[in-house]
Amino acid sequence: MAPQTLAQKLIARACGRQYVAVDEIVTCAVDLAMFHDSSGPRRLKPMLEKIGAQIWDKSKVVLVMDHYVPEEDDDSRKILKIARDWAAEQQLPNVYDSIGICHVVLPQQGHLRPGMFCVGGDSHSPTGGAFGTYMFGIGSTEMLGVVVTGEIWVKTPPTIAMDWSGRLPAGVTAKDMMLHMIGQYGTNGANYGAVEYTGEAVKALAMQERMTLSNMSAEIGAQVGLIAPDQTTIDYLKSVGVQADVDLEHWRTDEDARREVRSFDAAALSPMVAAPHSPDNVHAVDALHGTPVQLAYIGACTGAKLADLRAAASVLKGQRIDPRVQLMVAPATLRDQQDAQADGTLQILLDAGAQLFATSCGACSGYGNALKGAANVVSTTARNFRGRMGSADTQVYLASSYTVAASALTGHITDPRIALAEAKS
Repeated sequence: MAPQTLAQKLIARACGRQYVAVDEIVTCAVDLAMFHDSSGPRRLKPMLEKIGAQIWDKSKVVLVMDHYVPEEDDDSRKILKIARDWAAEQQLPNVYDSIGICHVVLPQQGHLRPGMFCVGGDSHSPTGGAFGTYMFGIGSTEMLGVVVTGEIWVKTPPTIAMDWSGRLPAGVTAKDMMLHMIGQYGTNGANYGAVEYTGEAVKALAMQERMTLSNMSAEIGAQVGLIAPDQTTIDYLKSVGVQADVDLEHWRTDEDARREVRSFDAAALSPMVAAPHSPDNVHAVDALHGTPVQLAYIGACTGAKLADLRAAASVLKGQRIDPRVQLMVAPATLRDQQDAQADGTLQILLDAGAQLFATSCGACSGYGNALKGAANVVSTTARNFRGRMGSADTQVYLASSYTVAASALTGHITDPRIALAEAKS
């Protein structure tokens, strides 16, 4: 049998085959379908009723309320009522209401494992690829087909290996790696193919950092963003109560498998910032140094996990933010918030002047008009398209939580390595 990439192996398992060729179209069985309050019941319920269909397997459906929580207006209350009523009517066993953002809740609740084939009703569903899961985002009509049949067709994509040698310097993160790649290749740089992150620097990343890489695969135009499972994966799964028997040797790309390789040096990477109004408008932080900011936002599935909160706290410990800056912190999940509270991270952020917001998608999805009045925002979110975060008049700069925290300290975009060095002295 010809050598296969990890993407090929995952698709082959899902369609019940030993081998699939690149560009071959196959029908795959779905192990899990995830949707949220925005993409799910309010769209699926009327379509299911119209065709008189039922959910194929309720145990394989996960519903997360994260986009319109907490309820702030009549529209959000209406959307959430539809979702909650439908979940109760269908007796869905896997419903997570107001405990965090779907892409982080899903692995924290033990729903993802290597070898699975999953779909999500959200464009950042490739986050699952960090666990060796083939997971991608689909629209409501496609989700209807999955929910009724438990299947979906895919065209087996070619793989681009983003190979990172070396180790990241202090103050440089997976977010910086991702922004660098998007800046190099653009928002359609993967041409809806499979991206696999490889190399020493990727292997050295903890799971939450790996999740950031896979999550933002959407920003480089990939269908999936995969990382081969290893002991780090197994240890994370055990920490969330999953005792998985994983064949680590199988769930990796064969040595001679055909793929494009793009090489990067992690040791040479500096903090990166995406300037308005696209994630591919990327510059090294020094090029934007001094750009004033009125609001710093640490939130979203891309930038407010426990690892991100700890990074920000390492910059802000014992400091106070610039009085002209509002620092908003919206932890990715309730679990991340509780863990940050338990280890003192959250208190450091609050003592520095941060304001705590709900564990939800919040400003990242433009909810709540959080950016009102700010001309320039530096944010840990994944996208900075004009109006994406709720205000068409706001200039949004994307960066890591290190950089966002450092910029909140000074009132302008700042290299976090300066703040980290000062904290040590």
